[in-house]
Amino acid sequence: MELLTAPPTPLLSGEDTQIKRAEIKAYFQNSWARYESLFSLISNDDAYFKKAEPLRHPLIFYFGHTATFFINKLKLGKYIDERINDHFESMFAIGVDEMSWDDLNDAHYDWPQVDEVRAYRNAVRALIESLIDTMPLELPIGQSSLAWAILMGIEHERIHLETSSVIIRQLPLEDLTPSMQWPECRDYGEAPDNPLIQVKGGDISLGKVDEDLTYGWDNEYGRSRHHISDFRASEKLVSNGEFMAFVKAGGYKEPKWWSDEGNAWREYTNANMPRFWRHIDGRWYQRNLCSEIPLPLNWPVEVNQLEAKAFCNWKAATTERSIRLPTEAEWYWLRRELEGDMTAIGTAPAWREVPGNLNLAHYASSCPVNRFRQGRFFDLVGNVWQWTETPIDGFPGFAVHPLYDDFSTPTFDGKHNLIKGGSWISTGNEAIAASRYAFRRHFYQHAGFRYVESSQSPDEGVKMNVYETDELISQYLEFHYGREYFGVANFCVKGVQDALAEINLERHTRALDIGCSVGRASFELARHFDAVDAIDFSARFIQQAYALKEQGEKRYTIRTEGELVEYRTASLASLGYNEVKHKIDFLQGDALNLKPRFSGYDLVYASNLIDRLNEPKAFLEQIHSRINAGGYLVIASPYTWLEDYTPKANWLGGIKVNGENFTTLDGLTETLIPHFELVAVKEVPFVIRETKRKFQHSLSEMSIWRKRQ
Repeated sequence: MELLTAPPTPLLSGEDTQIKRAEIKAYFQNSWARYESLFSLISNDDAYFKKAEPLRHPLIFYFGHTATFFINKLKLGKYIDERINDHFESMFAIGVDEMSWDDLNDAHYDWPQVDEVRAYRNAVRALIESLIDTMPLELPIGQSSLAWAILMGIEHERIHLETSSVIIRQLPLEDLTPSMQWPECRDYGEAPDNPLIQVKGGDISLGKVDEDLTYGWDNEYGRSRHHISDFRASEKLVSNGEFMAFVKAGGYKEPKWWSDEGNAWREYTNANMPRFWRHIDGRWYQRNLCSEIPLPLNWPVEVNQLEAKAFCNWKAATTERSIRLPTEAEWYWLRRELEGDMTAIGTAPAWREVPGNLNLAHYASSCPVNRFRQGRFFDLVGNVWQWTETPIDGFPGFAVHPLYDDFSTPTFDGKHNLIKGGSWISTGNEAIAASRYAFRRHFYQHAGFRYVESSQSPDEGVKMNVYETDELISQYLEFHYGREYFGVANFCVKGVQDALAEINLERHTRALDIGCSVGRASFELARHFDAVDAIDFSARFIQQAYALKEQGEKRYTIRTEGELVEYRTASLASLGYNEVKHKIDFLQGDALNLKPRFSGYDLVYASNLIDRLNEPKAFLEQIHSRINAGGYLVIASPYTWLEDYTPKANWLGGIKVNGENFTTLDGLTETLIPHFELVAVKEVPFVIRETKRKFQHSLSEMSIWRKRQ
């Protein structure tokens, strides 16, 4: 029977659109046929409905899912007007791949019959082939084109070719029929030695540029720079034989080797060996895709990240060395060893020869860890994925694709670790160097690991920057750092600019931004002053500002309508604040109870503060003591007095006094005039976005006061 080989992911560039159209069609047809070939290993329809992996849907879901993905994305992008089957395109839309190990999903689904799903797939295939034949096509292919959307669907199916194979690997053997289209390796033997090899460190930049010539998922783009100290790395992946020493030493029974998360998983699952091992009548076996074989000690062990980490901890203790998993940057650094062979075999996706057990070029299983040498190491790519120490995060410059805005963002939570290098069944985008895939640490793929010896902390240079989803905080981040709406300039920037236009300062030494919220005005003040103290009562607001200062960017979601959101990023580099951020100290504090050291200011900037104080007059009566002679106080507020914040007896204005209107500006003047003279009064408009179609448009009155000499 002819093997269904896996062509590499197509280049986005080319000279001839018809040749590229034919290439995309062939790539689609190969992906579709390979996926259905995998499912043809299932020998009976009942097996499609068994939940072989408790944390995922039964296989019937995945059989339909990749087809509905095409339709849902094409409909979202308005490339098609009509759906094929509304019911299927809802039922098969969303999986459960990110569930916790102790959060089993017992939901009941009224799954359709296998033949119904097969007929649906046939209809989708015909539609996609017709679209490929007729779509407008420009080269190079851009991210907004229909061709990109189709490539997205193909690469998505290739991901599920792999994830579905992991689930099939857990079905009872009687539910499967082996096929020569899926040949397993037959080379079994003893585990080879696994020496550590010295690697000189250096600096490396990770991430794709927008002009890259292969399809990429959103998390691959951007730029991240890392310094790597000298280290040593295991020549080979950890084999079943090498891992057996940990098992026989009681590694699964000893809590000290495991993280807190690992111990919770171990105790919940009662695991005492890797998932695909079997111990029957005193003998060890391994479950492969469609067979069970004597445990091949020279093949790579397949474990989750928690097990890999526990092994490294045990290895470190028993060898008295600093053993751990590699970081993502260290894996890329190691992979350069492969580049020396590239003159002979080419580079992905233009390989003349696949350099390892990858891209379905050799086996439908792992193979010995000393089969494919790549430079000084074996299996830098291929055989099994390699767990890392690094939780996935977007590179600086990360942006979601509008057709798939939740491909990566749910994994930016510190709980999903990167796997690198690909496995025997990794094809398409998965097989290229730039691919970045991550799973929960308790999850199983065809994944193993190699280890490194390094004195460098794996957390060095790693900054997790998850998306802020709290609605209030996100609203303020958008107000401070987001887009301008209805032609109204950014309030924080314009407020500082308008104030400074009225000020004649002899010194620009120190400024205080009191009530700084999430910090935009503080950064703007730092353009003009040598030092800025930025204080807010809300620890949550200060945390956002501090994180932005330290990490250089802050991600957040904003509501569009209902439960739908958009993803935004505030970046100091794009706003031009990188050169002044060191001037700012963000601190939590109470405007009514500031410590004595907060004094000697040339400017105090209090924006949208006074109508949120319990005792605004008390603040105003003492603020002069913190300002240098000839210095300035700027107060901006829409004067939204509410008893939730300020007892009515303490309102500065907006009330009747002796039957006459008494404004807040009247109250400010009455309180401040002993120490200040009024320089100017201005109105500064601002817009706060609540949802895509709901905004608050307000006017803030800015009064500028100069402290008397």
